[in-house]
Amino acid sequence: MNKGIFSKTASVLFGILLGIMLVVGGCSLAKNDQPAKSGTGQQITNKAVAAEPSDARNTPIAKAAKKVGPAVVGITNKALVRDIFNRVQLAELGTGPGVIYDKKGLIVTNNHVVEGAQEIVVSLSDGRSVSGQVLGTDAATDLAVVKIDADNLTVANFGDSDQIMVGEPAIAIGNPLGLEFRGSVTAGVISALNRSIDLGERKFKLIQTDAAINPGNSGGALVNADGEVIGINSAKIAVSGVEGIGFAIPINAAKPIIADLEKQGRVSRPYLGVSLVDKDIAERYGIDVDLQGGIYIIKVAGGGPAWKAGLQTNDVITKFDGEKISKVSDLRDKIAAKGIGGTVTLTVLRGGNEMTVDVTLEEMPAQG
Repeated sequence: MNKGIFSKTASVLFGILLGIMLVVGGCSLAKNDQPAKSGTGQQITNKAVAAEPSDARNTPIAKAAKKVGPAVVGITNKALVRDIFNRVQLAELGTGPGVIYDKKGLIVTNNHVVEGAQEIVVSLSDGRSVSGQVLGTDAATDLAVVKIDADNLTVANFGDSDQIMVGEPAIAIGNPLGLEFRGSVTAGVISALNRSIDLGERKFKLIQTDAAINPGNSGGALVNADGEVIGINSAKIAVSGVEGIGFAIPINAAKPIIADLEKQGRVSRPYLGVSLVDKDIAERYGIDVDLQGGIYIIKVAGGGPAWKAGLQTNDVITKFDGEKISKVSDLRDKIAAKGIGGTVTLTVLRGGNEMTVDVTLEEMPAQG
């Protein structure tokens, strides 16, 4: 009886000792980071190995966002304002995104993002914040160029917006609702090309997309599935019941404007030197003039191209290089296509008499 009890007690003690040895041995292996072997002879490690994402997860959209995302920055616009006690202080006017397109620290954004700024702070994707300088702005196209002095910048590559197709993926990267949500990515498709949007007296050809472009996204990048910037996000139709209609300036149209802003701070454009109204505007403002087939001149700039050619207030332009014309926006498009130094032939009605006038286009004076 005592012998059986002793034998059973010895077995229990042996089991406890064996368990302690295994535990101690296991801790030792972990401490020395030595691999153990399984029963099949395979090594087992205690370190977690980061798995590569599957092709199902690592989609072209994910790759494009990873490629371009670090090149999208946050821009904070600060200006001097007066508080309720009439004290002048530097205050934040707003924020918006921009896209680094050159390692020299050049950033393209929207004009309204930097408009009126007396100080610019650029927040980089790696957490750095640096001062920025506005090199140039263009209110007509809502584009601007900012420069920063910083190293190790990620630069976005510009694509060819003339080659994009309706239905292909479109990725918008920006800072909706401010820097708190910077680097946000939304995806959709190219909904349409060459959408004509009239802004004032100018007409723009824009890319339409259903990728969400929320307040704060304008100035950011519209990217294709190859990770190339094909547009600068610019506007969204914000009307109750309307969703998924956003617009971007095609990058091919933006490139020459960006180049002008970078080099000279403004855009060189040809101009006629007249103020014009067409039928729609005349009716809106109650101007009593017969404009069934022409554009009415309400003012001629002294010393400008039209003045030099002899055009006068109350003249009605009916043809441009022999083609009928009745919209101010169409006339401006044709002038832009001619370029500085180009000569155009205008057919004009004056007091019921038709005449033709040759006008040499000049560079539009800087607006000071």
